[in-house]
Amino acid sequence: MSERGEADRGRRGQGRALGVALVAFLLIAALLTMAACGEQAPTFFRRTGGASDEGCPRPAALTGAEFNDQERGLRVLRKAAFRGDFFAQLELGSRYAAERATDKNIEDPIESATWLAMALANEQGFAPINRVNRGPFGGWRPLSRYDDCRAQERASAYRRLDRTLSRMTLEEQEAVRDRVIYVLSTQDAPGFRTLARLHDGLYGPFGEPQDNPQGREAWGRRDGRDGLRAATGLFRRNDVDAYLYNYLAVQTGDVGSYVLLKDFERSSPNRTQYGRFVEAKARQWVPPFEFYPNKAPNSGVPFSDESRPRGDAFEYATGRVTELPFVHVGRALRYLGISEIAAAQPTALSKREIESLEAVLGHPMDGRLSLLERVRAIQLAAVNGSSEAQLVLAVMYAEGIGVPIDYARSFHWFEEAARQGSPEAKFALSSYFALGVAGVADQDKAEAVVLRIDSALAGFAPSAARLQAVLAQVSRSQQRR
Repeated sequence: MSERGEADRGRRGQGRALGVALVAFLLIAALLTMAACGEQAPTFFRRTGGASDEGCPRPAALTGAEFNDQERGLRVLRKAAFRGDFFAQLELGSRYAAERATDKNIEDPIESATWLAMALANEQGFAPINRVNRGPFGGWRPLSRYDDCRAQERASAYRRLDRTLSRMTLEEQEAVRDRVIYVLSTQDAPGFRTLARLHDGLYGPFGEPQDNPQGREAWGRRDGRDGLRAATGLFRRNDVDAYLYNYLAVQTGDVGSYVLLKDFERSSPNRTQYGRFVEAKARQWVPPFEFYPNKAPNSGVPFSDESRPRGDAFEYATGRVTELPFVHVGRALRYLGISEIAAAQPTALSKREIESLEAVLGHPMDGRLSLLERVRAIQLAAVNGSSEAQLVLAVMYAEGIGVPIDYARSFHWFEEAARQGSPEAKFALSSYFALGVAGVADQDKAEAVVLRIDSALAGFAPSAARLQAVLAQVSRSQQRR
């Protein structure tokens, strides 16, 4: 009996050993399966997006020391970032944060936060691209290493953005928000759809799906104590703005945006009631800037606006700038202090003066005045307070010369010029109110009369002649009595 008992115990011991070995084998197989794509450590022990993860690799040309070629490097990055390159946006966020000693002269927290926010809102950062089944247990995490490194980049960007915004005033945070809105508004329908998601409570903090791990981690607990409150609060969620940007996307002629708008309306029973209000608001909507703010840190490189006219309407309007008498461009350049006289012809400008304008705009200094730079000269003078440039820019928007027709912007610049006492602008505004313009300015006869009288008293001939005719008619009617 003892020998049989010992044999039974031996078999049971062997069974337990085999069981332990089998469990160990299965565990190792699972770990190897989850550590696919050549990763150095099993992802089972790692949290995606954590500090232990490696970021995505960068080309040496973008990460090496480029102190002497700093301006050229920034232009290349900005050009790519304006066109939606996720990694260029991240790199600009790092450059303007002055993470390298050689970037201290271009340090700008607002600009850094702008491009970090752009990267977080960029679908290139969170849309899965390479789904890979990592073996029989791949359903746990069917993602490629490329998706993993982007997740880490977004997690890092969230934390950096939150730290930067936390140190800003409300005005500085508003400046970041305005810059993001401007850049996205230059990207046609895709940009407006992104803006819609940024304001839609059904999406994550930066328009990612609600189940996105980086977005969920940024939200934190519902009370917000563990979340990144500065980053997640940059864009305020509300149905009106979400509806507005979806509507603006449709106005670009994009069919897909129309489908998304209808889906947006059906997603909540209360959303359809905003239709008429949003339609009127969209007619009055203008981007925060005429062009990207061209300010720069001391001794730094000016911010360049790398958004370029796209589509037939933009190209056609830009080509029509030759119809504008060049003296208006010359006067704008004189107002800006770039030239001493108001040049009547492009040939009257020296190469140095053209290069000065290009430097201010952050454009490559080739000494050749492009059609777009003519438009930018007038816009720059208008933004800096020239009532004459404001009046010219208003006419350009009304007629589609140099810029596409936009009655909301035309009205805005007529108002700005009128505030500075321009009689011509007051006369133009009186016409807006006399006729009413598609929701931009509702018909208001009384306001039209007041503006026309102001214009006449300021000496504007058409108004003065019209006022004299009215006074003469009134005088004749009194004489008949």
